Amino acid sequence: MSLFRLIVILKTILRYRLDAVLLENTKYKFILWLLPWHFLIRTKYTRAQRIVLTLEKLGPIFIKFGQTLSTRPDLLADDIANELTKLQDACPPFATKKAIAIIEKSLGGSLNTAFKDFEKKPLASASIAQVHTATTLNGEDVVIKVVRPNIAKKIKRDIQLLYFLVKFLNLHPDGKRLNLSELIKEFEGIIFNELNMLFEAANASKLRQNFKNSDLLYVPKVNWELTSRNILVMERVYGTPINQIEKLKQKNIDLKKLSTQGVEIFFTQVFKHKILHADMHLGKILVSDTGQYIALDFGIMGSLSKDDLGYLAKNFLAFFNRDYKGVAEVHLESGWIPSHIDPIEFETAIRSVCEPIFNKPLKEISFGKVLLNLFQEAKKFDIQVQPQLFLLDKTLLNIEGLGRQLNDELDLWQTAKPVLETIFKKQQKKKIKTQLKELTKLPQLTLEVLTQLKQPQVTNTKELNQIAAQLKTNNQQQKIIIWLLLGLGILSIYLVKI
Repeated sequence: MSLFRLIVILKTILRYRLDAVLLENTKYKFILWLLPWHFLIRTKYTRAQRIVLTLEKLGPIFIKFGQTLSTRPDLLADDIANELTKLQDACPPFATKKAIAIIEKSLGGSLNTAFKDFEKKPLASASIAQVHTATTLNGEDVVIKVVRPNIAKKIKRDIQLLYFLVKFLNLHPDGKRLNLSELIKEFEGIIFNELNMLFEAANASKLRQNFKNSDLLYVPKVNWELTSRNILVMERVYGTPINQIEKLKQKNIDLKKLSTQGVEIFFTQVFKHKILHADMHLGKILVSDTGQYIALDFGIMGSLSKDDLGYLAKNFLAFFNRDYKGVAEVHLESGWIPSHIDPIEFETAIRSVCEPIFNKPLKEISFGKVLLNLFQEAKKFDIQVQPQLFLLDKTLLNIEGLGRQLNDELDLWQTAKPVLETIFKKQQKKKIKTQLKELTKLPQLTLEVLTQLKQPQVTNTKELNQIAAQLKTNNQQQKIIIWLLLGLGILSIYLVKI
């Protein structure tokens, strides 16, 4: 542990009087009156602003940690959670000579073995890496993302200090409740993954494949031949930053359409692709001249389990229909409600939280905040919500906020509902098609069983029992599918008459 670095951290904490924030509501408050700087150092900032200013002053790793904390609004006071979202991951560039040295070491040769042009001035610089533009030998314009030199060593040092500081943060009543040690451990895994450009390249390739030939989102192509652990080489893309609204208007981009497409991209990723681009904020999205979204950063992408998706899908649709009983039933089916909790009581609690919200015009309702309210209400009933769902909610809030900037009349509910319904219909059709395919195998399987029964050498009772069980299962599936098809036929006749 670096003693000098620790002194710098403590000095910064005192400068912004975080010691007062930490001790204010504890039994150790009297200590403040014994500290000389308590009377000498005054600050005009709120507690949330002081926290953010401290993190920014302490540098990249603390900024990243603050951004990670912002994904867990369930753990933080509202003012702190909101202020943490303002943290910007921007840092001074490091020397171009060092960037070139890292690139050449990764290539195993000089720059001119892979690039005919290289721009020495960085295009952008962040806490983990900085970006240079270049042209490959075959004339392709690319960007090169270069991991900062010695960054792994600095990250390791600061994370050790974070663990050390947590011991003091636990003096606060909320310290242990926040479970900061676990959060730092989670953060440690995320940030070390970001150091490996191969992970980001794989994320980009996956997202590109998912949106192949899509008009919604364009993902730059990874140059795998030149990409390594320390450098990521990708196709260079051009567009207008999505937060430059006036410039988009000058280019005659349909902002209303753009806002609804952002929502569609989110729900398509989650429910169709089962992944989540968790870092799609304003600074990392461009818009092409044709009005297509362009993604730029792929360092953090999460995945959702089948259970998570089922929970979310049913909850979303129940909310769309203001079906609070349905929401309670989803939690009951998921096994998330402890046995001592009355489902009707839980339904009433959800209704009391959400009903006042629905009395507002739809365009004034934040779907992300409604979902967050649900998570927080669930917590009161000892229902443990998985952290990845909070990450999803943060992304939804980002998309929703972006959509409202583009179009203040955006009705997220009406935009999302048909997208969800379309995805679910396709999934149901796929499921039925799979069951029908299995059904066609039944005659052949029956013939094989009869053939084997005729043969005297088949004496394995266990094998025959397995075959019989399979036949029984297939027969049950056949009955289900026949009744399903019959029901669909009756329904279609009824609809035609209408």
